[in-house]
Amino acid sequence: MLITGKQMLDVAKANHFAVPAFNAGSGQLLSAVMEACEEADSPFMMAIHPKELEFLRDSFVSQVIYEANHTKIPVAIHLDHGATFDQVIHAIQLGFTSVMIDSSHLPFEENIAVTQKVVEAAHAVGVSVEAELGTIGDTGNTVEGGVTEVTYTDPAKAKEFVERTGIDSLAIAIGTAHGIYPKDVKPKLRLDILDEITKVVDIPLVLHGGSSNPDKEIGESVEMGIAKINISSDIKISFTDKLREILNNGNMEIREPNVIFPDCVEESKKTSLHKINLFKSNNKSDLYYE
Repeated sequence: MLITGKQMLDVAKANHFAVPAFNAGSGQLLSAVMEACEEADSPFMMAIHPKELEFLRDSFVSQVIYEANHTKIPVAIHLDHGATFDQVIHAIQLGFTSVMIDSSHLPFEENIAVTQKVVEAAHAVGVSVEAELGTIGDTGNTVEGGVTEVTYTDPAKAKEFVERTGIDSLAIAIGTAHGIYPKDVKPKLRLDILDEITKVVDIPLVLHGGSSNPDKEIGESVEMGIAKINISSDIKISFTDKLREILNNGNMEIREPNVIFPDCVEESKKTSLHKINLFKSNNKSDLYYE
């Protein structure tokens, strides 16, 4: 069942769970997260970054739409970190039901102006909008990117930003980073900032860079009001670790995709199921039919 981002996250917020937004940047990863969510009866958002879309080509979106229309679980198709108005409009034309405009690197007033323009265009055709305030860190080689120094979200600014832009969900910066943290770095979420934001912001809150953070902190963030968590690196690492194992087993005759990829898909599926249970989105699909 294909729905909008607002429909997806409003239910999650009201029922105190977080929807997984999986950056499944290939058909195999799409299969992994679809199978995991169907098995767990979990709603999810299929997140596609503009760089992933460029690699996959526009026709990939038709595959995602087909899958969404042929499953009983709720699915939203989300543009992750759209950088420009043109990227957002292109995604809407392709059939995305949710878009993110990320102007968090701009000064506050410019971020508001860009976001207002996107909200006006997207809402006119029933598409939901996510924006970001503050900055997400970057641990290395990811399509999502990020910054070296994290700027935490100011709760007072978050309240003003939401009121002036009319967005449907807000990505906040409380210490996460895109990618996997180096072994000598211990991530720490500023749950105190999250607590302050939830007191002044009524719309669903989003956590980017959810891979490799301690489960305990992620679980606490869900209990405190996070309604969507983006997962990219974890499912891709599960897939590629298994792929390396298969290709390095000494059998030089292995070449068929239907032989190489099933075990990789299964490993990504296991990781997806772990995240689904951590976010408490399992067995929540029925909430969208009430």
